[in-house]
Amino acid sequence: MGRSMAENFRQSEILDIARRKGRVSVEKLARRFQTSAQTIRKDLSDLSESGQLKRVHGGAILPETASVIGYEDRRQLNHNAKTRIAKACAHDIPDGACVFLNIGTTTEAVARELLQHDALTVVTNNLNVANILSAAPQIDVMVAGGTLRRSDGGLIGAMTTKFIAQFKFDHAVIGCSALDEDGDILDFDIQEVEVSQTIIARSRATFLVSDCSKFDRSAPVKIATLESIHRVYTDADLPPELAQSCVAWDTDLRVC
Repeated sequence: MGRSMAENFRQSEILDIARRKGRVSVEKLARRFQTSAQTIRKDLSDLSESGQLKRVHGGAILPETASVIGYEDRRQLNHNAKTRIAKACAHDIPDGACVFLNIGTTTEAVARELLQHDALTVVTNNLNVANILSAAPQIDVMVAGGTLRRSDGGLIGAMTTKFIAQFKFDHAVIGCSALDEDGDILDFDIQEVEVSQTIIARSRATFLVSDCSKFDRSAPVKIATLESIHRVYTDADLPPELAQSCVAWDTDLRVC
């Protein structure tokens, strides 16, 4: 009974860590709970079999379907990493620029870091971004029309795409649901993907903001490859082969 209660407590804690950080590693969990790697692997296998986690090399991640994680919970995933990424990205956006920020919790973090910028014009299809920037009178905010996706405050669809196509942005900041080993940027919603593709086509420089939890996930629809991205802001090194491809593509990597 004692052993069962200990397992339940440990697995509950593991889930809590995964919900906050997006992923967990066997090595770090073994140190945290002062137990063997074999014990942690069993915990992760149990949680995987119950559908609460997905096993990956060296650890586990939250299930990859977007519907599993509520938007408020997603804001808390890798919060510190997202803040570091946002600070670095905002630092590279000059005052007076015309910027697009799309849907996502990391782009919202970038919006918070832009509050002290001056004379920006920000266009967005994210109602949360517009609300954040409404506190800064020196920033002009334009919201794209379209169909409201209530789960995250995003605006998507043909009307959104048509609105965005009228602009030429100095910088665009986009997020994604997954980034695979080939450098493909992936998402779940084909309407959002079409919007993102238009954003990239209408921007002089496109910045991808993505924490490393996206490296182990998958999604069915391709937005673009990193070859189309000018700079990637993340919190861990990319896999070596992909990092080499980025050099060939002249895609700048910023590890925050």
